[in-house]
Formats: sequence, structure tokens, C-alpha cells
Amino acid sequence: MGASGWDYVTTFDGDVETAVGALKDRVFQEEYGDGADYRSLEDLYEDEEFMGNEGTHTILDIDRVVATCDPPAEFRPSDYGTLRPLALSRVTHHFGTDRPTVEQYEELVAAAHEATSHEEHVRSLLGECRMRWTGCYVVLYSDDRPTHLGIFGFSGD
Repeated sequence: MGASGWDYVTTFDGDVETAVGALKDRVFQEEYGDGADYRSLEDLYEDEEFMGNEGTHTILDIDRVVATCDPPAEFRPSDYGTLRPLALSRVTHHFGTDRPTVEQYEELVAAAHEATSHEEHVRSLLGECRMRWTGCYVVLYSDDRPTHLGIFGFSGD
């Protein structure tokens, strides 16, 4: 099937795992809400053959949030299916501030999608996620308060 990138903006109330859980519930409803294939997110995850071989090519391929900013490593199986914060140095590199807004995030994601070369894409915000079956998040601000998460990653081979 190939690799697929995905990105989202979701509300954030101070707890990353809660925000990601709510996002996953929303995406599950959008993708599988008719109940034809899976009645619940748990049913989807129980289909180990589908999840292990194809995946959903969405945030639903992420199993857990980790606290480390260290990049994942392909030789560490425990790094697959993880979502991690983008390192603060990389946030300021891309956004020019440590408190980016939703609008800034959306502009950088759009620019990454418009990249005309592989090199441009690798240097973009989305290029920060270099390992398939993983993702990154950035805390986004409104009026100097953290209000959203920008989440991006890749699924597939």
C-alpha cells in the first residue's frame, strides 16, 4: 500500500494522552463509524493481522504517547507506534518561537505538502518524522496559552 503521511490539529487541555485519545475516537468515528468493519476502537486493535500488516494510515496506528524527544530508532521495536514531542530546539527552528500558533502550524504543514523535492520535504516540519509507524506533536498556543496540539506522522511501508 505504501507510506501515508497524516496530520491533525486537536484541542488540548494540558494532558497530551487525553487529547490524543479524543482525537483517536474522532478519527475512528470518521473512518469506521458505520460499524461495518469494526464496532469499536478496541475491535480494530484486536484485528492484529490488519493492524500489523496494513494499518489505518491515520493516528489510529499510534499505540502510545512517550515523553522523550529523542528520535525513534528502527532497531528498537518499542519505538514503533509511538507519538513523541518535537524537541524544543526543532520547534523554535521551524516556527521561530517556542509558542507556535495553530495558524503557524497549518502554514508549515501546507508548505511541506507543497514541497517539490524530497530534500525540501526532509527539511520541512513534516520531515522531522523520519520513521514510519511513528509521529510527533507540537503544543500550539493562542493568547500565550496552550490550546491545541499539532500532530503528524507516517504509517505504512
